Amino acid sequence: MLTLSPPESRTPWTAMAIAAGAGLAAALLILWIVGDGMVAAGFAAVALLVGGGVVAARSLPSRTTPQAPAIDWSLMRMLADASADAVAVTDRAGRLVCANSAYEAMFAGLPTPPNLPLDDAAIARLGNVGRAAWRDGAAAGSGLAHGGQTLDVAITRAGGDRIVWRFAPVRDGERPVVDLAAMVAGEAGERLGAAGVMVVAMSPEGRIAGANRVFRQRAMGAADAPVEGSDFARFLHSDARGLLRFDREGNVGTPLRLVQLPQAVGEAQLLVALLDEEDAGLPATIGSNVAAHVRALVSLLPFGLALVDRDGRFAHMNDAFARAAGIDAARPPLYPGDLVVREDKGALADAVRRFSGGAAQSADIQVRLAARPDEPLAIALASARGLGDAAVILSLRESGEEGQLKQQVMQATKMQAVGQLAGGVAHDFNNILTAIIGHCDLMLMRHSPGDSDYDDIQQIRANSNRAASLTRQLLAFSRQQTLRPQTLQLPDVVSEVSALLTRLLGETVRLDVRHGRGLGPVRADPGQLEQVVVNLAVNARDAMLATNPKGGGTLTIETFAVSAQQVRRMADEVLPVGDYSALRISDTGAGIAPDVLPKIFEPFFTTKEVGKGTGLGLSTVYGIVKQSGGYIFAESPAGEGAVFTIYLPVHHAVPELAAAKPAPRPEKRGDTWGSGTILLVEDEAMVRAVAERALTRQGYKVLTAENGEAALELLEAGERPDLLVSDVVMPLMDGPTMVAKARERYPDLPILFMSGYAEEQLRRSIDLDHVAFLPKPFSVQQLAEAARAVLDDS
Repeated sequence: MLTLSPPESRTPWTAMAIAAGAGLAAALLILWIVGDGMVAAGFAAVALLVGGGVVAARSLPSRTTPQAPAIDWSLMRMLADASADAVAVTDRAGRLVCANSAYEAMFAGLPTPPNLPLDDAAIARLGNVGRAAWRDGAAAGSGLAHGGQTLDVAITRAGGDRIVWRFAPVRDGERPVVDLAAMVAGEAGERLGAAGVMVVAMSPEGRIAGANRVFRQRAMGAADAPVEGSDFARFLHSDARGLLRFDREGNVGTPLRLVQLPQAVGEAQLLVALLDEEDAGLPATIGSNVAAHVRALVSLLPFGLALVDRDGRFAHMNDAFARAAGIDAARPPLYPGDLVVREDKGALADAVRRFSGGAAQSADIQVRLAARPDEPLAIALASARGLGDAAVILSLRESGEEGQLKQQVMQATKMQAVGQLAGGVAHDFNNILTAIIGHCDLMLMRHSPGDSDYDDIQQIRANSNRAASLTRQLLAFSRQQTLRPQTLQLPDVVSEVSALLTRLLGETVRLDVRHGRGLGPVRADPGQLEQVVVNLAVNARDAMLATNPKGGGTLTIETFAVSAQQVRRMADEVLPVGDYSALRISDTGAGIAPDVLPKIFEPFFTTKEVGKGTGLGLSTVYGIVKQSGGYIFAESPAGEGAVFTIYLPVHHAVPELAAAKPAPRPEKRGDTWGSGTILLVEDEAMVRAVAERALTRQGYKVLTAENGEAALELLEAGERPDLLVSDVVMPLMDGPTMVAKARERYPDLPILFMSGYAEEQLRRSIDLDHVAFLPKPFSVQQLAEAARAVLDDS
């Protein structure tokens, strides 16, 4: 902290000594000139009297100039630190006298504003704003780039001779306003200025956020004059005839035409003032005779704008609007409804009709463009008044990379939601299959081979097992299946499955396998990874044979290493930077259509004929890869076949934490008979009935409960069971919660959990001592073996 001290004042005795010396010198001079001692003595006496009067006057207390109170700079520093913004105070000489901690952290070394670590243009702008604050008492600026963030500055003159500088980072919600202000003050504003157009970006309250040089020159008299933060209305005035002019030019200035274009850019609005020097008698509102000026203005704007007339037809659109809509600007459509899909034509036409009749200022409507039907976007509509034949303004932003990233996020979200749905369907389906398979097993116990019903029951059981494999595919897609990961090399997996692929592909399809060097190990389930390769290879074979039934084609399987530097150069928004081992499978077929490519990983989506595909192959591939921590990308270059690339992260060996003891896997025993009491808890009545009959036939006494609360009541009222068999997911009280309460009464009670969800998904909730797991669907024999194994191990 730096403060200035006033110069030291002279004492009264010093003043008296000076007066006495001056009088003595005057007396000696008179004595030398006149030669009269009496006259010289008189001069000396007068000098002494004057000196005494000065001493007396200086000794009296001053009543006219009271001393200014001293400033407590420590208190000022404490108050400044209470602000989250960077605050600094400078004096009249431009010296830094106080700064808070936020200022010190933002600008290292405590530099004195405006000489801050900014670029030359920003320092010049900051100096202009500071001079405006010294002159007007307050001023503001925005768009100062520093340290990767954008700053707003507010400058206030305080105490008459001190300046308070406040710097605040722009928040995310305010960034659209700053971006718009920078665009207006930058190249876009220069282009408009070259055409004689003054452009101003302002907030809805009328505060200027940015302006081009032409406006600054006309409004302030200098092209670099600061106008940010000022009220736009104070620069204009209207005369008795209603003509709009700049206030500084008075009534002799050229009348202005004002066009207000509301933009859906945060809360900012774009206000464009057109200057027409040809006819000073025109009203301030633009009429049909200046439609050419409006079209020229719209064509110059860097964002997508289109004008629609009162009949609902396009009157004009700029190139940015055509690019964003995916149409040819040279051959634009006739109506706005021609831009969107059929389902959205009516809504857009109604909105255009409502705004052409003078509806509210602006609004947004969600539509899907015919050029990109899978990407919903918002079209901003505003009622246009005084723009000649134009009645409605349409605004459309070009998506570019932002739209592609948004589409990827939407696709990932959709896949996650479908995965959760698939997992729930698989759970419910497994309960049904458990009942079907269990009843088949019970019926087979009463029928022997050769009976008339035996073959039918076996057929039902076989079909049920086939349905069970479909549920496993659903669980794979939803990333809820049980994986047995191992550390392995991708070339080894491809080698293991190459012989099978040769038989699957047939004689007309050639297999080309290429292995790269330096591949790192990956952590995955080898069986599931082989299923990925087989599914992709079979799909590629079918695609090539559909294109060329006789000639077939070539299936290429490649493995290669991808370093973190290569991933960084790829600049992919989805793939994190890291080391990967990659597997690429490509074919020479016709490829995948662009409208089909975003849907290929969705379950039950297939382009094959009815009966030739379930639509779960690629869904399973996607689920296995994602559950293994990898990433899969599908491409279809023009004129080439489909390309699938899988990136699996390189596994680095680290000391593993002590893993939870896996649930004991039931061993097949010849004798599954037993004795004792089993408490069976299952909310599905059909599964509970099958399990009760199966365990009763094995010699156990079975107590049943339909939920966790009923099971706890049986434990309170009855004797201790030898085994508790329970479903995991149940309403009201789930299995793990019920088991925890039962263990409070019987700490060593053995538990057998069963569920239609995968064990890996439930591992955290069922990670208890003396707990085994039996996945659904299961047969009567599997239930009996699991119960006997748990009882034997306990």
